[in-house]
Amino acid sequence: MISTLESDSELALAAQSGDATALGVLVSRHQAGMQAVALSLLGYGPDAEDAVQDAVLTALGRINDLRDPAAVGPWLRAIVRNNARMRLRQSRTVPVGDVEALALPATDPTPEELLDGRSMQDWVWHAIGELSEPVRLVTLLRYFSGASSYEQIAALCGVPVGTVRSRLSQARSKLTTALQETASKAHDDAAAQAAARRREAEQGLATAYRGRFSDFVRETWWSDAEFVTPDGQVAGGPDFAVWGMNKDLNDGVRQRIANVVTSGNVMIWEADLISPPDNPTHCPPSAIWLHTLREGRTARMRLYHPEPARLSSTM
Repeated sequence: MISTLESDSELALAAQSGDATALGVLVSRHQAGMQAVALSLLGYGPDAEDAVQDAVLTALGRINDLRDPAAVGPWLRAIVRNNARMRLRQSRTVPVGDVEALALPATDPTPEELLDGRSMQDWVWHAIGELSEPVRLVTLLRYFSGASSYEQIAALCGVPVGTVRSRLSQARSKLTTALQETASKAHDDAAAQAAARRREAEQGLATAYRGRFSDFVRETWWSDAEFVTPDGQVAGGPDFAVWGMNKDLNDGVRQRIANVVTSGNVMIWEADLISPPDNPTHCPPSAIWLHTLREGRTARMRLYHPEPARLSSTM
C-alpha cells in the first residue's frame, strides 16, 4: 500500500517505474492546485474540469518526461496551465515564457506513448473496459484507431458530433476517477488479449484467401449476427459477410490488418484495402470493422470507411 506520508519525489519515481497507484496518489494530492490553475484561467465550468482531466491523462502518458521528481506538483499544474491556454488561444494572446516549463509535453500522448512498454498498461485497459459500451466505443475510436476525428466517430456510431464530445468528456472523467480510486487492483494481461485478437483477425483474412472465410465466420460469429453496411443499414447476417468478402476477393481486392483494438465487448479491426493493379481506385484505402461481441463472439459487425469509397465495393 502506498503511504500518504511518502514524498512527492518517491511517488513520482514509483510512477515512472509503472506504478499507477503512485500516480493516483500524486493526482489526489495535487488536484486542488490543478483545479485552482484551471479556474483562474477558464473560470468555473466544464472547460476548467476538462483541462484538469486532460492533464491527468497527459501525466499518465508522459510521467517519464518529468526531469525533477520533487517538482511533480508544479509539473502537473503547468500541464493544466498549458491545456487551459490552448482553450483560450483562439481568443487571447498566450504569454511567452513559463517559470514552470519542466519538459512539458506539447501535445496529448499518442496511444503508443500512453501504453507501450509501461507496466501500468493493464490498468489503463482495465479502466477503459469499465466504461459503458457507448463511452468505451468512442474512447477506443478516438485514441486507438484511425477514425479519430469527431466527425468520423459520429458517422461510425450514428450519433451527433455533440454526443461524441459528451461521451469523450465522460470517459476522461471516469478514467481520472478510476486512476485515483482503483489503480491498486490487479488486472488481466491486456497486451496478451490484444495480441490474441490480432492473430485471430489475421487468421480470418488468411482463411478468406484460402476460400474458407465461411469456416472462420462460423467459428467466431453468432448465427444471428448482423452485418451493417457503411450507411448504417443491416444488410444481412454471417452469410452476407462471407458473400461480400468473396466478391471483393473475386474483384482482386485484398486486405491487410493494420491494427486491432479490443476492450470488453468491443473489438475494432483496422485494415488497409489494396485495390487490384488494373483498377487502383476500385476501393477506398482502408476499412474499419467494428465488432460488438457477445460471450467473445461477433454479434454485430459494422463496416466503415474512414474515407468515402470512390466506386462501389461491398467490403
